[in-house]
Amino acid sequence: MTVLDLISALDDPTRLRLLRLLARMELAVGELADVLEQSQPRISRHVRILTEAGLIEKRKEGSWVFLRATGHDDDGMTARADDLLAAAEDEDAVFADVCAADRARLAAIRSAREETAEKYFARHADEWDRLRSLHSPDGAVEAELTRLLGVADAHDEPAPLGRLLDIGTGTGRMAELYAPSAQHVAAIDKCPEMLRIARARLQHLPPARLSLLQGDFLELPFEAESFDTVLFHQVLHYAQAPERVLAEAARVTKPGGRIAIVDFAAHAREDLRTEQAHARLGFTDTQMQTLLEGAGFAPIEDSALSGSELTVRIWTGRRTSSLHRLSARTDTRRKASK
Repeated sequence: MTVLDLISALDDPTRLRLLRLLARMELAVGELADVLEQSQPRISRHVRILTEAGLIEKRKEGSWVFLRATGHDDDGMTARADDLLAAAEDEDAVFADVCAADRARLAAIRSAREETAEKYFARHADEWDRLRSLHSPDGAVEAELTRLLGVADAHDEPAPLGRLLDIGTGTGRMAELYAPSAQHVAAIDKCPEMLRIARARLQHLPPARLSLLQGDFLELPFEAESFDTVLFHQVLHYAQAPERVLAEAARVTKPGGRIAIVDFAAHAREDLRTEQAHARLGFTDTQMQTLLEGAGFAPIEDSALSGSELTVRIWTGRRTSSLHRLSARTDTRRKASK
């Protein structure tokens, strides 16, 4: 991007307001239209200009298109544009008032998101409470997972988890819990409604620290060897072919990176197949060891937390360097299928 490209992209009051909003959080095109009180086609035209200038990036999630400030570029122009607009807001009272009004409308959108989340939880509270009553408390599970990941003892390391991938993020609880210990969190889920809940929960995180994406755990939308830590929290029992899911997770894990799987020990609660859509009734330690090693992870440490009827197991592993050829073959298959 040249300085002329930058000046041209910024030469509109609406685009200036757009950039100030997107510097704070990721927003859908429709939400921006509501905040700026303009039509979606008009907002889309401004978005196209800013995208072509490299100042924002967009991604599709179902029928929604989400936007965020890029936060980085090769020549530093994006950062300079953000600094310029921050200074303008400090020194130009009229622009500051406009931005303040935009943020007030944005706060209303945030409140609406939180209300949607609360209604969703209210609709599903009974079924989730029934499932929770069968296993150990969430707090105990989270504390043990934190211990196994070494987060609690990593006082001298600001981001011990590095780049963290939370697969099947659901309501975003794990992403919220471990964001302070990660350099960046990528949270992915197949269900758009779940992602809206997660977005409400995680909206306090700056866009540069968080990516929320819709996607399938069988085809993760990331380059090979992208993450230091990969987490499955009560997700793998939904997989018809867990070996394929873990192979895909291994593909995006850096050599030496870690995986943590929180799931149920093998059980006989057949009702969870019909009522909760569980494809697997938990896993034995032998099954999990075979799955991890088959995907290219060396098992490290595991733990068990017993509940009234279900035992929660936590398995951890480290990605072996011998996985390179497997990753290459997987990448070849993915490209061939497109």
